[in-house]
Amino acid sequence: MDENIVRSAPLFAALDDDAKAAVLASMQQEDYHRGAVLFREGDPGDRLYIIASGKVKVGHASGDGRENLLAVLGPGETLGELSLFDPAPRNATATAVAESTVYGLSQQDLYRVLAQRPEVARHLLASLARRLRKTNESLADLVFADVPGRVAKNLLDLAQRFGRPTEDGVMVSHGLTQEELAQLVGASRETVNKALADFVGRKWIRLEARAVLLLDIERLRRRAR
Repeated sequence: MDENIVRSAPLFAALDDDAKAAVLASMQQEDYHRGAVLFREGDPGDRLYIIASGKVKVGHASGDGRENLLAVLGPGETLGELSLFDPAPRNATATAVAESTVYGLSQQDLYRVLAQRPEVARHLLASLARRLRKTNESLADLVFADVPGRVAKNLLDLAQRFGRPTEDGVMVSHGLTQEELAQLVGASRETVNKALADFVGRKWIRLEARAVLLLDIERLRRRAR
């Protein structure tokens, strides 16, 4: 595990090297296989997590088993911090979608860090604000954008965070099933698959097993507008 990835998280942004080392020493490493649950909706929020490697999906589940996928997070990103500042139970479920290593910080240790370094709170708030802004954008897309546009936008977002340049384009190993990708877009699997098939036919993308190769990013950008 590259500790520099953990140290790049917003929690550490205001800390010097000695303070970063002290906070890292108080964190607990946890390893998860694909499909393992970090926490469930309704659980007490007793710690935050920083992803060191792998990917974690965050989503809501309805009473009839349907799921709304809110985000897919990767190395350096933080999750679970909201419940540490709000005494309410977890409002989402976090599940590993790949072999993942995370570092957990308890509420008590976080409060100790904030008491010693109040400026850390500003960086955590900025992180939460960015996530809220993205949530607002996603809600607006559900109202104003058609499904193919939302598919294109989500592919570009995944590429920006998880993409790897290749000779043919950008390979995005997102680790999601077709159903999970549809949940992320906020549409039925059939409708999302139709949009993906159209993109394949236009030679904008090539589908792989739980991955997609973006062949024409500029065309996807135009479609995402």
